[in-house]
Amino acid sequence: MSPPTADPPAERVVVVTHATLYAGPGAVAALAAAGFTVVCQDETFGDEENRAKFEAGHECVVACPSKTPAGAVTWAIRRYGRLDAVISNDVYPGKYLPVEQADVTELRAAAEALLVAPVAVVAKAAAQMKRQGHGRIVLVTSAAPVRPEPGFSYYSSLRAAASAFARAAARELAAHYVTVNAVAPNFLESETYYPEEAWGDEDGKERLRGLLPIGRLGTAREIGNLIVFLTSGRADFVTGEVVGFTGGWA
Repeated sequence: MSPPTADPPAERVVVVTHATLYAGPGAVAALAAAGFTVVCQDETFGDEENRAKFEAGHECVVACPSKTPAGAVTWAIRRYGRLDAVISNDVYPGKYLPVEQADVTELRAAAEALLVAPVAVVAKAAAQMKRQGHGRIVLVTSAAPVRPEPGFSYYSSLRAAASAFARAAARELAAHYVTVNAVAPNFLESETYYPEEAWGDEDGKERLRGLLPIGRLGTAREIGNLIVFLTSGRADFVTGEVVGFTGGWA
């Protein structure tokens, strides 16, 4: 895949899903600082007041009223006529569930959030990006499959499937100048999986020092910077990769 030779557009549009959760806050801040127009999706943005409040607190950000990630991609394309990047930031609680206690209803809900939703996002984005002749897709998955914990086999397996999908999609889309990568965090500072209440006190910090070499949680700024790099166009040879973000844990 050789990079397109045309000058980059004056306005670059990116969609970030679940903008208030997991890697969302870091991605939104970093992408806005890098000059993107950031279209943000969140389940709470169906409420006009919530959208206005979010936009007031962020520059270069547009809160999208769509409740679904794939719907946000469609909304952004209709509004701007282009889509330069999409960050599928997928979230579902990693519930403790031993293998012998399989709950099919729970598994289907988790699969919808962690696998079906990002596949739908990529499908919508890829169609537009192929028409444009360029684009960058990042799936935020998880490093959990690298070292699966007992009781989290279903969660880890679904995260692994999403990362595998990113690799497969990258091979298919590379000829169209569309890169696809996954960022796989663990120990990311977020209320979604590592809340301040549980990990911010001295006991929590001591546990972190024993759990991973770097001895602390990764910050929103750090994961945001990584996501910006993968969407910046500075290294488009990087595609089909699952990039760990684990502080040496994996």
